[in-house]
Amino acid sequence: MFFMAGVVCVKQIYFKGFLLPHLISRRLIMKISCKQFELELKHPFSISKFTRTSTPLMLLKIQHDDVIGYGEASMVPYMGESYESANAFLQLVDWDKIQSPFNFQEIIAYLDGLAPGQPAIKAAIDIALNDINGKILNKPCFEIYGAEPSKMPVTSYTIGIDTPEVIREKLKDAEAFKVIKVKLGRDNDKEIIETIRSMTNVPLYVDANQGWADKIKAIDLIYWLHNQGVVLIEQPMDKNNLDGNAWLTERSPIPLLADEAVQRLADMDKLKGAYHGINVKLMKSCGMYEGHQMILKARSFGMKVLIGCMSETSCATLAAAALAPLCNWADLDGPWLTKNNPFANPQFENGKYILKDLPGLGLEGVTEGLFPYTIS
Repeated sequence: MFFMAGVVCVKQIYFKGFLLPHLISRRLIMKISCKQFELELKHPFSISKFTRTSTPLMLLKIQHDDVIGYGEASMVPYMGESYESANAFLQLVDWDKIQSPFNFQEIIAYLDGLAPGQPAIKAAIDIALNDINGKILNKPCFEIYGAEPSKMPVTSYTIGIDTPEVIREKLKDAEAFKVIKVKLGRDNDKEIIETIRSMTNVPLYVDANQGWADKIKAIDLIYWLHNQGVVLIEQPMDKNNLDGNAWLTERSPIPLLADEAVQRLADMDKLKGAYHGINVKLMKSCGMYEGHQMILKARSFGMKVLIGCMSETSCATLAAAALAPLCNWADLDGPWLTKNNPFANPQFENGKYILKDLPGLGLEGVTEGLFPYTIS
């Protein structure tokens, strides 16, 4: 909850297995450190509208008294965030207002009140606080959110738009995965699928990234993709074309999911009936708390859920993996698409994340000196 001066209240917390008294009225020390980090991709990554070779990140460390939590903002260029905007936002936060036990609904409302947008840096704060919360309670984040590790879905490996030669090289990196996600939305969609099918028969997810403009051509392609073993399709048409996407959803033999059309919880009401499901990404939803709320709301609508990621390290993908057992599908391949993940790769077996019984996120491989400067 937010700190309330003058209120003295005794609560109990579990910390490292011991029950300790704690005074809410005591202002706990908050130390905030961050690092600008350029996450390098193994291969140039192309979707329907652009290509990139790296992604700027802001890695975040919050020390709450003697408990440390880690967060991450993946600032893909098309979302409009940058090192400068992330730094400026962190300077706005009055960290004394954020105290344990955390009320994440109030925290997100407070962060939204500081500045509109900027979901990635807000997600970094939320993820770090969730990590701290789990460590204070001595529970894994997945347990706190009611996710059962045994229900973890397989995660997909993403293949960007490319030439047949490069696609074949990328598929060699995907041998440990049971599902391939394919970026489409240009003129060579069928060629890409045929190239993949020449090498593997694993199920496919497709992300058109708003690349299809003609609904008649799109529905014909969707039926062809269905025959090629495609399991789901993300954002077939422009996010603002609600009627066009709804027309496809009514006729599609494959679940169609909103991605760019759904950023946060407030976007969901207008999508009911227009899609079969949604893609939740923590960098869009401002982190774990609201991402979880979106999953619950999708379920109440009878919609399916894919939990995905941007270009991310183990930190943010482990946060999403903690929610993945609550979802139908997962696309959390960030650590395997990059060359310089600063943390240990998550444990991964038979195409699935293995959630360890560790407090908080369960992030491992954090090195000393990774966070060079302190904000407060």
